[in-house]
Amino acid sequence: MLQAVDSRGNPLTNAKLSIEQKVSSRMPIGCATNKNILNNKKYQDWFTSRFGLTTFENEMKWYSTEPSQGKEDYSVADTMLQFMKKNRIAVRGHNIFWDDPKYQPGWLYSLSSSALRLAAEKRAKSIVTRYKGQLIAWDVINENLHFSFFENKMGADASIMAFKYANQYDPSTLMFMNDYNTIEEMGDQVSSPANYLKKLREIQSSLSKGARVAIGLESHFRVPNIPYMRASIDKLAAAGVPIWLTEVDVEKGPNQALFLEQVLREGHSHPKVSGIVIWGAWSPQGCYRMCLTDNNFNNLPTGNVVDKLLNEWGRRKLQATTDDNGFFEASLSHGDYEVKVNHPTIKNPSLVHTLSIVPSRNSSTVLLRDSP
Repeated sequence: MLQAVDSRGNPLTNAKLSIEQKVSSRMPIGCATNKNILNNKKYQDWFTSRFGLTTFENEMKWYSTEPSQGKEDYSVADTMLQFMKKNRIAVRGHNIFWDDPKYQPGWLYSLSSSALRLAAEKRAKSIVTRYKGQLIAWDVINENLHFSFFENKMGADASIMAFKYANQYDPSTLMFMNDYNTIEEMGDQVSSPANYLKKLREIQSSLSKGARVAIGLESHFRVPNIPYMRASIDKLAAAGVPIWLTEVDVEKGPNQALFLEQVLREGHSHPKVSGIVIWGAWSPQGCYRMCLTDNNFNNLPTGNVVDKLLNEWGRRKLQATTDDNGFFEASLSHGDYEVKVNHPTIKNPSLVHTLSIVPSRNSSTVLLRDSP
């Protein structure tokens, strides 16, 4: 039980509390977002109360930032990044290049091989230097096992060049190869664990020693085969680099929420998985494959699963309002917390209270007092 009071000990009714756990899950758990979050307070409140990590769905992709050659526009991505910084939410960059020929800026198709190489280096330098030091990772080249737009146009070393550019302009940020069906479908041999490792090692062998390369597994599931998922991650672990589930979703069906929970639990429990991003960016027209809420931001069954697991593993942030006597009752997992109190009458709205939740048989009340 928490109670907010003023400097004289009088209860603060309807005080706004921001409760943030300083150390929670052993790995970051995030969710994709898109530009809809910028002008939708309900979306903002729902998202920021749950997640400390995001990937922008489309806003950093080449077709979004340079739809016409030489006319770059980072305004939407910049605004989203500032919003995330304000709310202390880490961002994965997605993506520098995408090898699928369907998702290129239209002006790329007519370029010669040499012109495309120049444009690709310019693209990498532009976006990587712009966000250097502000992101925790980059998906350097997306789906280069399934597709080969850049390889067909630039040569077989296109993926290697992409990583060289990224590493040159920001050597301290984690750089991912990102693809699908490595853990989802055992019948897709193009992106089997063996083929994934082969491609990754080709890239690694061409980079300078110490280059920070990582494995991104998109994780778009139909019916998850958990033993296969586990065995595939075990095989990938031989690379000795970080492994993330980068775009987790499950196609719609009667068992969607159940399957999502199975995948998230397996990813979270695997000792070689370092982070998870759920691919559930909200749009009023519908999400990519899986929504977590309806259009009023009431949880769907998938959202209930996510909330249950975040609570079980340690929720990052909780927003709350005190009752008529200044109380708020919360069930918090063990750990260290920072609590900010906001109320029109308090003298020090920036005061941060710290508390530790430890195992105990009895409930207790923590007093959050304004400074004199």
